[in-house]
Amino acid sequence: MPKSAQFSLSGPTSRLRPARGRDDGFTLLELLVVIAILGLLIGLVAPAALRQLGGAKNSVARESIQRLGQVLDLYRLDMGNYPSSEDGLHALVARPAGADNWNGPYVKEGGDPLDPWHHPYIYRNPSERPGHDYDLCSAGSSGNTANTATQICNP
Repeated sequence: MPKSAQFSLSGPTSRLRPARGRDDGFTLLELLVVIAILGLLIGLVAPAALRQLGGAKNSVARESIQRLGQVLDLYRLDMGNYPSSEDGLHALVARPAGADNWNGPYVKEGGDPLDPWHHPYIYRNPSERPGHDYDLCSAGSSGNTANTATQICNP
């Protein structure tokens, strides 16, 4: 390689570096302004994101109830009726006593099905609502089974 193509860290290029002075870095005021702006953004965005998360869990609960309703229909085709309230949704996982035509398990989960808030579903047969064979409900985010106003139930 010819001498003219080599680079050096010293020489005329070293004079092009800016001198270090008081302009390096950020001032405390600038950092505080950035932190305040980030705090405002988080304060505005976080509640909207949490509302979306809550709405998504409600949608998942409705879809899961519809899917479990289809599984209960399969159980009824095999057994001739829906599980009793005493057997509950556990009848979809393990064979109930005296169930000769049981063709399960009907759900892949190892235990009883849980709603998106990890609470057990509320199952009643016969239904307490007119026009339904059974009630399959989620207690919602509160987990309060006594409050029927917040429950998400099969249509």
